[in-house]
Amino acid sequence: MKICICGGGSLGHVCAGVLSSQEDNEVSILTGHPGKWRNEIFVRDCYGKEYTGRLFKVSEKPSEVLRNQDIVLLCLPGCLIEDTLMKIKPFIGDAKVGSVVSSTGFFFFAHKVLGENAKLFGFQRVPYIARVNEYGKSATLLGYKKELAVAEQNIEDGFENILEKLFGTPVSILNSIYEASLTNSNPILHTGRLYSIFKDRENEVFDRQILFYKEWTNEASEIEIEMDNEFFELLDRLGIKTIPTLLDYYESYDAESLTRKIRSIKAFEGILTPMTMTGSGWRADFASRYFIEDFPFGLRWIKNLAKENKVETPVINRVYEWGISRISFRK
Repeated sequence: MKICICGGGSLGHVCAGVLSSQEDNEVSILTGHPGKWRNEIFVRDCYGKEYTGRLFKVSEKPSEVLRNQDIVLLCLPGCLIEDTLMKIKPFIGDAKVGSVVSSTGFFFFAHKVLGENAKLFGFQRVPYIARVNEYGKSATLLGYKKELAVAEQNIEDGFENILEKLFGTPVSILNSIYEASLTNSNPILHTGRLYSIFKDRENEVFDRQILFYKEWTNEASEIEIEMDNEFFELLDRLGIKTIPTLLDYYESYDAESLTRKIRSIKAFEGILTPMTMTGSGWRADFASRYFIEDFPFGLRWIKNLAKENKVETPVINRVYEWGISRISFRK
């Protein structure tokens, strides 16, 4: 397979290492920092398994790495997807264009830029948990998924078998792009929590960083449940039955039980609220990824689709308008 990875972040590194380590794959990288990459990429996973691959070409010029590719894989945050698709459009030819995660607008942007007939695929969730060790040289694969759920359009049957071989994980094909594009994870979980913390305190100076999950409140849970109920009205209208409610996912039945559950999750304990240190203390960091990603490239799609489908979402709208009016980056 000839594969071009667009993006040089953690997932770009790990995908490059895993895919290029497989015999007969020819992997290239499109990145804004080609001079920082070497030809060999090394990845070690959480079990000690090692992947060593050789990259075919690394460039910042689409014309040098995108021609005659079988697969173009975007490993990018939501804020870069549309611009990157516009940049690569003249060079992708007949390639299948995919994204390592679809909930930040990949399919919506791809339809707009590449057209309805483009060959598209997108993962519901990222295939790996990844971390860069040395930029352009090595990375750690911190965790695998048991199964990868993928949405696809205009792609021949059997493509899931190719993906299974490339990523070393069973792949199931979703019924709709909406199943990959819409989620009540970060776009609702993060935005609702941020709103509960800062809606009346956005200019307040705090004496410390608040623990995002460990100090979760019943007020946050109540907002989350209201937003999730509205989200599921949209899913019902779209005929989507495969996404669990937040209460089901977190094995809870009301706001108090949801608060207890989220506070008790060990992996969440040390995660801090996005805040920045000033001379007098800590303030909300409206330039953090929780704001600039989850509002304009997460909650935005839920709000817009609800409006298009005539589903009332007053709480989602209120949270979205609050957040979008305060972030320093707008799209």
